[in-house]
Amino acid sequence: MKKIPTNELEVLSAGRRRKILRRLRRDGVSIPCADGVIIGAAVSVGAGTLILPGTLLQGETTVGGHCVLGPNTWLRDCSVGEGCVLNSVHGEASVVGDGAQLGPFVRLRPGTVLEKEVRVGNFVEIKNAAVGAGTKIAHLSYIGDAALGRDVNVGCGLATANYDGRHKHRTVVGDGAFIGCHNSLVAPVTVGAGAYTAAGSTITEDVPPGALAIARARQENKLRAKNGGDEGS
Repeated sequence: MKKIPTNELEVLSAGRRRKILRRLRRDGVSIPCADGVIIGAAVSVGAGTLILPGTLLQGETTVGGHCVLGPNTWLRDCSVGEGCVLNSVHGEASVVGDGAQLGPFVRLRPGTVLEKEVRVGNFVEIKNAAVGAGTKIAHLSYIGDAALGRDVNVGCGLATANYDGRHKHRTVVGDGAFIGCHNSLVAPVTVGAGAYTAAGSTITEDVPPGALAIARARQENKLRAKNGGDEGS
């Protein structure tokens, strides 16, 4: 087989890219600036969607209408619903429901399913997890091998501890639960519907529905004595 020179490959690739972008524009997709926008031939994008610079759509990705993708969003083999906003999102083999808002700086690993109107904030990673409609995962969290119900509020800094060194385990959070800031949920564990976990808790046992779980040591202050020693309080 004759080897095609690198410069010719670049020309062919650029021509193919322009052809795909022209087709999408004819179909009602808005691409105001094509800088860094690369879209595969098998990708489907709905009318009214805005694609911003630095967006890469690859594989069997499908995107609904009236979405905003980018800047700097990369999706491979993902399904994105209608009216979604994905700002600086890295996603692979994941499903995003209608009206979801993600980013900036979100990673969706394979097996992630986000239902409608889910909100995921900055520096959140989700892997092999189902997240119910209306749930909010604000920022700085890892959700792995988990099932979160509807209208759950996840505070800053949640980590699902899903790996015990040999096996992966699953975390379940019921509808309407409130997960406090800087929590660790050590799987396998279930937080019941409408339950609360206090900030700074490490949850290792199931929390009944509607209960408040507090799993942290009592604060103790050591005051400095006048003679240089310490006094407890």
